[in-house]
Amino acid sequence: MKTLFLATAAVAALIAAPAAAQNVGSIGLNYANTEVSYDGDDADTDTWAVDGTVAMPAFGDWTVTLDGAVTRTEAFGEDVDSLSGAVHLTKMVGSDLRAGGFVAADDAGFDLAWTVGAEVQKYMGNVTLTGSLGYTTIDDADLDAWTIGGEAAYYVMPNVRLSAGLSYSDLEFMDESEDALTYGVAGEYEFATVPLSIRAGYSRTDFADADIDTWTIGLRYNFGGNMQARERAGANLSGSTGLLGLLGGIS
Repeated sequence: MKTLFLATAAVAALIAAPAAAQNVGSIGLNYANTEVSYDGDDADTDTWAVDGTVAMPAFGDWTVTLDGAVTRTEAFGEDVDSLSGAVHLTKMVGSDLRAGGFVAADDAGFDLAWTVGAEVQKYMGNVTLTGSLGYTTIDDADLDAWTIGGEAAYYVMPNVRLSAGLSYSDLEFMDESEDALTYGVAGEYEFATVPLSIRAGYSRTDFADADIDTWTIGLRYNFGGNMQARERAGANLSGSTGLLGLLGGIS
């Protein structure tokens, strides 16, 4: 069941979507370097990911968005591969508000995490405001978490996007409670002559006694319009898929 769900989401987003002209989305190659500081000790991880997202008209004002990613993380001399996927169902309310929900799965390289949640986007000229609330559970690890997050994005031009985000997670792990606070900034530029964009970002997570700093760079192939049009079509919801992306790595 796990393999079927993740493979379906990843293949649909990465391969099948661009064939349909009415669909909007992107395919990306990303690299992240994460440094974890804990009690004076530091550890580095390197993460590579291939991801895809596609937004497809469903019925009426409803949109289905599929996300998928294949990730490899190098840490402590070992490589860990993981798959993730999400399905979003959102509806346009008027001309400037998108609201709906999502379900996501991430094998996290060791166990399956499920996340369900609600999300909303507000479009105001050159500004997009995004908010989400999600619940994540990993049964075998006895972990449950609630995460609330938001992002404000400003389009200097339709092909230049600057953003800042903030999220808070309340985690219950083996009868212990911990908080995680994540904040960061990012920028993306899409070339005028080819449907490619480059992205860079930085985020920091304060989790228990650890500080997690992540730098991300990426290259993205876009289809169905420029970055702003892609977002307003519902193809930029993948950052809302839960806890694991907030604790370092690629988001």
